[in-house]
Formats: sequence, structure tokens, C-alpha cells
Amino acid sequence: MERAQEEMQFLGFFGIFRESYNIIRTLRHIFAKIAISLVLPLAFIYLLHLEVSDLIFSHIIRDEVALDQTRPRSPSYKRTSDLLSKEWAYFLLFKVLYLVLLLVLSLLSTAAVVYTIACAYTGRELTFSKVMSVVPRVWRRLMLTFLSIFAVAFAYNTIAVVVFVTWTISFGDSYFGLFVTFLLVAAYLVGLLYMTVVWQLSSVVTVLEEDYGFRAMRKSKDLVRGKTWAAVGIFFLLNVGSSLVQVLFEKVVVHGEENTVIRVVVGGLSLQLVSILMLTGLVVQTVLYLVCKSYHHENIDKSALSDHLEVYLGEYVPLKAKDVQLQEYEV
Repeated sequence: MERAQEEMQFLGFFGIFRESYNIIRTLRHIFAKIAISLVLPLAFIYLLHLEVSDLIFSHIIRDEVALDQTRPRSPSYKRTSDLLSKEWAYFLLFKVLYLVLLLVLSLLSTAAVVYTIACAYTGRELTFSKVMSVVPRVWRRLMLTFLSIFAVAFAYNTIAVVVFVTWTISFGDSYFGLFVTFLLVAAYLVGLLYMTVVWQLSSVVTVLEEDYGFRAMRKSKDLVRGKTWAAVGIFFLLNVGSSLVQVLFEKVVVHGEENTVIRVVVGGLSLQLVSILMLTGLVVQTVLYLVCKSYHHENIDKSALSDHLEVYLGEYVPLKAKDVQLQEYEV
């Protein structure tokens, strides 16, 4: 990374993407190994979950219809009921397994990408084996941040559901009620997108600084101020891209009636696109962190960052706040 930190504060929507592309191109050998070992399995699990979930749930729907058409307390009714119970158990077990694998690979991928870019930023010697040796030592901090994010997301969505249901029941059948409902939905989506930006940035804060959990989210909220629109636009574009790939995969591979060759080709293309979008998102959120630090004149001491990226007595040592905060430089 040859760009001076003072210059990064001027990067906007396109500049952040351009800088991210340059980083990926410069470190393509390391990122290729990270992609194959972590990001590609993450994308594969994500797409596999869509296929398997649809398969199991279609059996559940079919058996529920058969159960409704069967005489209660008959032997056939009991067999179908028992089968439904097993299918629901398989479905829930699969969902739990999927979420666990998704979480583990997401945390490891985040740690690997952030650590790699931080090493490049400080000019330290970087190898794939070194990246993979450090990654497992930061996952617990990332897990605590994830649990905090989950708690905030659960509270936000619960409040949103209560507000929507209450308003719809009270005023939803009028033109004014429908108009306000539209505004509420728009406000909810904008708020969710903004919170997604904060959540993504808090993962980088967790890896590189001493803050984690709710403190990391507060830190990231303060950092993104001033670059909010650029950040929201970036993650909106990435989310739209992921949604389009998901729609394509579900339409052709999951629900499509095309021949096997077409489904395999589209499935392989979807896997590549999802992997690229995931890796790009991880790099972008790290670049956004550096841009926000520069924008707020919080100069990162490269030597201090380099020291704290070392493994000390077998444990990961996070960057102290004094090393990255309140060290203003002249613009």
C-alpha cells in the first residue's frame, strides 16, 4: 500500500473501490490462498444451504398437505405426522449447523483479510502461513463483537416488527396509513443498511484495536461519521450484487428445470461471483476503516501497528487505542 494515510481521507465511493482493487491485485497471491481456503468454502456453504433448505422444506410442505388430507388418528396419519416431526428436526439441525459453519468461516475470513492488509500497510513481511497462524487467535474477540451485533440486530428487528404490526392494525387500511407504512419500511431499510456499515466496520476495529463488542460498534459509528454516504453506497452496491447472484442461483439451480449442464455451469458461476463479492467486501471494509481514520485525523503509527500485529507469547496482541487515536497530523 503505497498511498500515504493523509491522502486516504479524500477517497470517496469510487476511490475506495479503486484502492481495494489495487490491494487485491498487489497481494493477489496471498488473497488467492485466502479465497481458496476460507472464502470459497464460505460461499459454497452459503449456496449449498439454499439448495438443501429448499429440498427439505419442499418435503415438509408436501407432507403437511398430505397430513391435512389424511383422516386423524389413522395409522397413515400417525406415520405422516412422525415423518413431519423428523423432517422439521432435520431442517432445524441443518440450519444450526449451517449458521455455525457460516459464523466460523466468516470470522476466520475477516481476521485473515484484515490482518493481511494491516501487514501490507505497515510493510511487514507477509506469508500465508503467518496469516493462518494469527487468524485463530483473534476469533474469540470477533465472536464477542458478533454476539453484540446479533443482540442489536435482534432488538432493532423486534422493535420494527412491533411498530409495523401496531401501525398496520390501527391505520393500515387507509391511504394515509399505507403511505406512512411505505415511509416506515423505507426508514427501516435505510437504518438497516447504515447499521450494516457500522457492523462491518466494527469487525475491523475488533481485529486492529483493543475495543470489541459494543465498544467496537460505538467506535465504528464514530469513525463512519463524515463518510456515511460513501460507505452506505458501497455496501448497498455489494448487497445488491449478492442478491442478484442469489436470485440467479435460486431461479436456475434450485427451482429451474434446465438440463444438468446449464445448472452446473450457473452453479459454478454463482460460486465464483459470491466468492468475489465476499472477498471484495472484506477488503473494502478494511480500506474504509483506514479512510475513516484518516478523515478524522487519527494517524495510525505504523511501527506501533506492526509491533502489535506480532504474536507475543503465543497470544494475539491488539492495537492499543493510544496508538491509533488522538494522534492528529497537519493537513
